[in-house]
Amino acid sequence: MSAQLPKNQRTNLRFLFVEVGTQISNLQDYIVKEGKNFSTGSFDRSGYIHNLKIRIHNDGYLQIQNAGNNESDIIAFRAIDNIANNLERIAELCLDCMHHIADLSNKDYLSGDKYEQLLAHVAQGISLSERANQNSDSQQALKIAEVQQKLSKNCQQLIDKYSKEFKSGKNAEDLIAALFVVKSIKSMDEALLKICNATLSRNLGQTINVDRFNSLTRCVDHLQKNGASKNLVLDTIAETRSGSVISGVSEANKDAIIAIFKDGKKQKLKEELQSVERWHEIYPGIAPRILSYQKQGQSAALLIEHLEGSTFENILLQGSDKLQKQSLQQLTETLNDIWHKTLQKKPVNAQYAQQLLKRLPDVYSIHPVFEQQHIHIAGINIPAFTKLLKQTNKLEQSLAAPFSVYIHGDFNTDNIIYAPGQKKINFIDLHRSCFMDYVQDVSVFMVSNYRLQALDHPFRQRVLHVNMAMYHFAAEFARHHKDPTFELRLALGLARSLATSTRFTLDKTLAKAMFYRSRLLLEQVLAVNIKHSKDYRVPIKEIFIA
Repeated sequence: MSAQLPKNQRTNLRFLFVEVGTQISNLQDYIVKEGKNFSTGSFDRSGYIHNLKIRIHNDGYLQIQNAGNNESDIIAFRAIDNIANNLERIAELCLDCMHHIADLSNKDYLSGDKYEQLLAHVAQGISLSERANQNSDSQQALKIAEVQQKLSKNCQQLIDKYSKEFKSGKNAEDLIAALFVVKSIKSMDEALLKICNATLSRNLGQTINVDRFNSLTRCVDHLQKNGASKNLVLDTIAETRSGSVISGVSEANKDAIIAIFKDGKKQKLKEELQSVERWHEIYPGIAPRILSYQKQGQSAALLIEHLEGSTFENILLQGSDKLQKQSLQQLTETLNDIWHKTLQKKPVNAQYAQQLLKRLPDVYSIHPVFEQQHIHIAGINIPAFTKLLKQTNKLEQSLAAPFSVYIHGDFNTDNIIYAPGQKKINFIDLHRSCFMDYVQDVSVFMVSNYRLQALDHPFRQRVLHVNMAMYHFAAEFARHHKDPTFELRLALGLARSLATSTRFTLDKTLAKAMFYRSRLLLEQVLAVNIKHSKDYRVPIKEIFIA
């Protein structure tokens, strides 16, 4: 249920809808009359429209201040701001159209009813928008999207027609002006779609768009067919760097989450679906069940089984020592079982240096100070970081793992769930899973612990203890399976994860600590005599010391 708007905001929004609707009507009349005997002063309402928008913004700002931590109300008031912005945008585009029409020397381009039909779609969209907001009616909001699609299609057909005529070289100036008119009207359809999305967001108290709403509706239907209440609540849990939104679905007035709704780019979610299905085949029970998969356009959504328990990250940050030890023991036992059961005696090279080279531009864009050149100080050569990586990349070609196992692929601690009651480990966010070097998961796990934003000494000691335990477990697995280059690959995997993780923090102290540790590991690997590589040990304690 959307937040109730204060009277002043409702009044100003109503006037804004009326004014913009009038601008569309005026533009239709202007086109019919081909700009003759028409007072352009009727378009001169931009100042009043802007003032209405500012009043709505000001009222919305006060409401957001008073909303406290009520996220759904904050989203609703921001949605009204968004609607006001896009209504003003449509009014501005009406003025743009008028100016471009005035540039037409041949008014025949205005003949027929093509422009009237386009503007009729815009007028219909504005009317639907007003009703959808007055009545908090999401079905009316969805009709805006239907109108927008028709408008977009019709505009594109006219653009294609004018573009084809333009190639003939005749009436070039008029065709350019006509194209600008259509382009301006097409921009109105983009504004209508934003109004539609904002209206849906306001009604649900959740940032959402049409594709996501349709996917959510189908997923909710699936839950209700399987016995869930008709009154369901959606609460955002996380927003990923790849653009996905993860939400918990629960029944009204109940805290328990009954499912996870995840939506985002179709390709990424399709990969996750396929990977989860693969996990079910390879190691049943480790991955959550997929309850429903929906796709529309370039977007998709997954309805995922909600898993009981806590993430390893939360246990590390807030759990008791006993719980932390239990979860770590269960994790290493689970990994050991997975690695043994999926081991394939086929060499594989993770190319850690190559992975880091690909991400280095993103690192430098956040921390340009790291992009240092070759330095010569007091007879000591300090090569540029990029040069170190290129040298490492050559060396790494001879450091393939002697076997592969099925790995998580994004083994951050918030992707590991432990249920103490069942003494069970589960994995989530599995779109990168594949047969690969097990060292990749080990190194990502260690660095994800290290970069957690908790700086007190007892916590850093706990991180060191966990990472040392994971190191000893992995080293024993390597020894048992006769993996002679484990230590060198772990150093490279850690170097890769430490350096790339600096992209995600603006804390200069933490970023420098990770980047220079990465450099240290690369220098150590390059300094190792390959003939005596078995003697090298990764300085785990020094890297992760409190």
